[in-house]
Amino acid sequence: MRIVLSNIGTLGDTNPLIAVALELQRRGHTPVMALPQIYRPRIESLGLAFHALRPDIDPSNTILVEMIYDVKKGTERGLREFLFPALRQTYEDLLDAATRPARADLLLLGELNYAGPLAAEVTGIPWASYVLAPFSLFSAYDPPVLPPYPRLAKADKMPGMGHAMRGLARLVTRQWPEPIYALRREMGLRPGANPLFDAKHSPYLVLALFSRALGVEQKDWPANTLITGFCYYDADVDASRPTELAQHLEEFLAKGEPPVAFTLGSAAVLAAGQFYEMSARAAMQLGVRAVLLIGSDARNRPQQELPASICVAEYAPYSSLFPRVAMVVHQGGVGTTAQCLRAGKPMLIMPYSHDQPDNARRMSRLGVARVIRRADFTPPRVARTVGAMLAEPRFAARAQSVARQLAREDGVRTACDALESLHKKTSGCKT
Repeated sequence: MRIVLSNIGTLGDTNPLIAVALELQRRGHTPVMALPQIYRPRIESLGLAFHALRPDIDPSNTILVEMIYDVKKGTERGLREFLFPALRQTYEDLLDAATRPARADLLLLGELNYAGPLAAEVTGIPWASYVLAPFSLFSAYDPPVLPPYPRLAKADKMPGMGHAMRGLARLVTRQWPEPIYALRREMGLRPGANPLFDAKHSPYLVLALFSRALGVEQKDWPANTLITGFCYYDADVDASRPTELAQHLEEFLAKGEPPVAFTLGSAAVLAAGQFYEMSARAAMQLGVRAVLLIGSDARNRPQQELPASICVAEYAPYSSLFPRVAMVVHQGGVGTTAQCLRAGKPMLIMPYSHDQPDNARRMSRLGVARVIRRADFTPPRVARTVGAMLAEPRFAARAQSVARQLAREDGVRTACDALESLHKKTSGCKT
């Protein structure tokens, strides 16, 4: 089959899609990656077909930083000022990818591609959707942490609170998708279901690309939802050494005890603030070796002179680094969380927004993490918390137990099997 895989987001949103595309290609299918232009070098270096999708992603875009940093208004600004103004362009680009040079047999769409369901409806091409965390499915029976209303998280077990939280979320966001409704009116289409909560989920197949360790089925999830397990991919853009560590980092790891890794993933690193400065000071106060993954922004590099016990690197494939560290301090993004679980490492999570507070609470309940507020992320408190976790064997033991559970899952295989099955059903194939 010819299948177009599309989303708009950071590497954390894109890497699972790459993992699925590579397996589909291995099985003899033709995956086409419809993504922002910034990903073209990465995708084409893997031998995958690429189709540019607007809007492009500029890491220096202040709106994107606000999406990450502003808990109360960041998501709204990201939609209204970044995604929705380019909605018609996104639709046109995806329509082109889905119909030229040949009509696609199937679409696989991420939730931030709000033009995707519209393109599927207009073309009649069967489609599947995917989500990366339980937060995106917003169950009233397993209510998520709402970043603007953190106090509601403490009442999530009260009768009826989940339904009240879901109602509140729909009420607060009721005007946000007006640009989507406006485009549908222009095209002579009915308004349809709520784009933020309902229409983004395919009626054919919803792939929940996460482990049951993170969340399990709920009775109000969309029909045809399948939990696949995590889909891992974190290779460097350099195809010649996709999972190698930088030489100085490799040498650092070989010289001493496993360090503590400090990272902000692919999104929060754009709004790091004083995270790495505070992390370095905490590591020095505690007297532990540390790795700081600071990204490409030179402003993230700590200003003070660092001892030999602290190694700074812009990037490292988590699948290569995390198995060799003692624990990880991170922002709670689902991709980073998945790699920590896979490596069997305890976590200290400092969430920003979006799904991160909810992922953090789930990891705390799982017994593999502690959670610290950004306002409390100070060197003394981080040093105390990390020290206590390293001294308490139960965190490492529980993390290793969960890793063994994840080792029995194969998210990529399960997802690709489901996509092939959907293609057979919708194309009338008998084989």
